[in-house]
Amino acid sequence: MNGFNSILVWKLIFWILVATVIYTYLGYTLLIPIFGLFFKRSLNRKDIEPRVTFLITAYNEERNIRRKLEETLALDYPNNKLEVIVASDGSTDRTDEIVKEFRDRGVILKRVEGRVGKTATQNEAVRVATGDITIFSDATTKYEKDAIRKIVRNYHDRSVGAVSGRYEYSNPKGAPVGIGTILFWKYENFIKSMQTKIRTITGCCGCIYSVRRDLYVPLGADIISDLVEPLKIIEKGYRVIFEPEAIAYEVTSEKPSEEFSMRIRIINRAMQGILSVRRLLNPMRYPFVAFQLISHKILRWLIPLFLIGVFVSNFYLLGHWFYNVTFIGQIIFYVAALAGLLTDTLGWRFRIFAIPLYFCVVNTASLLAFFKTLRGQKTVTWETVRR
Repeated sequence: MNGFNSILVWKLIFWILVATVIYTYLGYTLLIPIFGLFFKRSLNRKDIEPRVTFLITAYNEERNIRRKLEETLALDYPNNKLEVIVASDGSTDRTDEIVKEFRDRGVILKRVEGRVGKTATQNEAVRVATGDITIFSDATTKYEKDAIRKIVRNYHDRSVGAVSGRYEYSNPKGAPVGIGTILFWKYENFIKSMQTKIRTITGCCGCIYSVRRDLYVPLGADIISDLVEPLKIIEKGYRVIFEPEAIAYEVTSEKPSEEFSMRIRIINRAMQGILSVRRLLNPMRYPFVAFQLISHKILRWLIPLFLIGVFVSNFYLLGHWFYNVTFIGQIIFYVAALAGLLTDTLGWRFRIFAIPLYFCVVNTASLLAFFKTLRGQKTVTWETVRR
């Protein structure tokens, strides 16, 4: 291959990859509301009061579980229609003892031995649940007082099989990685609201989502439930809805290392999950669902590979002023992420580094999760982060 043809090949690679990255982050986000102008699916909401099981999955949460149970029992929903279950994944601290203190207030402890992980623990707890609707929560999540009512009103529509609430994150210590998390979830919430207007979302918010009890499908321990459980329900012909007025509050990660470890675990489990429902990637049978999963999940997970390709192809195009600028721009961006990591380690926090730091943390985690999945490595359990 002569020099001229070589440059053309590198230009082609560069621009295809750049276009793919832009589409994944921006193009898809713009297409969804445009589709919403032409394809709208109505939703028949109505205030109802079905029997609800509020399921809290916990591992070594002695610091948070008492507050969580007090807040849950104070939610605006009839006590005689609210069943509260704490599913303890082999906790070794005082979590179970504290939960037992609430037995006279109707709280049920479902202890699962063996440290089997969140999904397997949920499977066991759902087997003893008696509510028509099961709501899944974490021990650290704070719900708005009317969150249950906002969730269940969507089930008046018989086409709805699962409902996700909305995350609101706080970043009390101003951590740069926390700023990135907040921006990311604002972006995610916007997309989910647009997807709902068209037909269905394809994944829920893990700390505040719900399903019809009779539609729940037990999942493998290595599979992330808040992504795959909704997809299983979509396979059955039901919709999954985003309810923006059902709000849950969480505190962001304070350290890049915490976010990094969490993202590797989540993405690895999500990749395993997509493999388990790969029939949904067939655009002939599930056009809108396949479009969402490919555009919003798979392409996003592959972004680090695309970015490496952009950097390498840009290197071979140096010499032209435009490609010199784009190459220097990439270097500045990655140096800013590194500076954000180093200054955060030293206890200095600069908001200017928030976006490049979060972007690089998430995409590096995605790259490692991708290779873990290729090697057949699976993540089942999680560790509680202590503040």
